[in-house]
Parts: sequence; structure tokens; C-alpha cells
Amino acid sequence: MFNRIHHTAIICSNYELSKEFYVNTLGLKVVAEVFREERKSWKLDLAVNDLYQIELFSFENPPERPSRPEACGLRHLAFEVDDVEKVAQVLNERGVVTEPIRIDEFTGKQFTFFADPDGLPLEIYGR
Repeated sequence: MFNRIHHTAIICSNYELSKEFYVNTLGLKVVAEVFREERKSWKLDLAVNDLYQIELFSFENPPERPSRPEACGLRHLAFEVDDVEKVAQVLNERGVVTEPIRIDEFTGKQFTFFADPDGLPLEIYGR
């Protein structure tokens, strides 16, 4: 019935700050960017490894939502990487604070968490 997840939508509180983070800090590729005048809203389509996957939105005065990893609802967004230690080091060099690297007790894979400018939990997970 389902083929794959098409995209994840993220609403940010500061569009320019979040755009800078996702494009320049994380290195995601801009697919398209539009301003929707009737909504006073930016929409930025981003690609992860050349596959369109993330929509970044701005809205005037969006309500806050709990976003700790254990809050009810979407827990986090995870990016698969080849080398967790190397990617964490690059993120740290770019000013992103990552948690200590852990090992998934079921898969044996490395992973760690960090946050976007709005505190949305993001994860890097070893291949």
C-alpha cells in the first residue's frame, strides 16, 4: 500500500535561522523555495542525499509544541549516516552540540541526538 515516506514537514519559528541551519550547517540541498503571500509563509523544499524529503515552513506566530524525545507525538527525525563519529565531529565544529554517542542495544549501531534551532530533536544513526 505505501511505497515510502514522501516528506517530513517542519514549522520553524525563525525562517532565516532555520534555513541557515538546515542548508548550511546540515548541508541539505535546496530543491525549491517559495513565498506564499496569502499565508505570509515561506516553504523551503530540501533534499537529503538528492532525495526530496523535508519541507521547512514559516508561519506567523505558530503555537509552541513539546519536542523532547519522550513527548507524545513525533519523537524525532533521524538521518542515516555512514560514520556517526565523523558526522558528529563535523556538526560540533559547526557549533552544533551533540549528545554522547550511544550504541543501539538491539542493532549494535551508533547514534546520537542534537537539536535544530527550535529544539526539534534530530538524530544521526549509523548505517
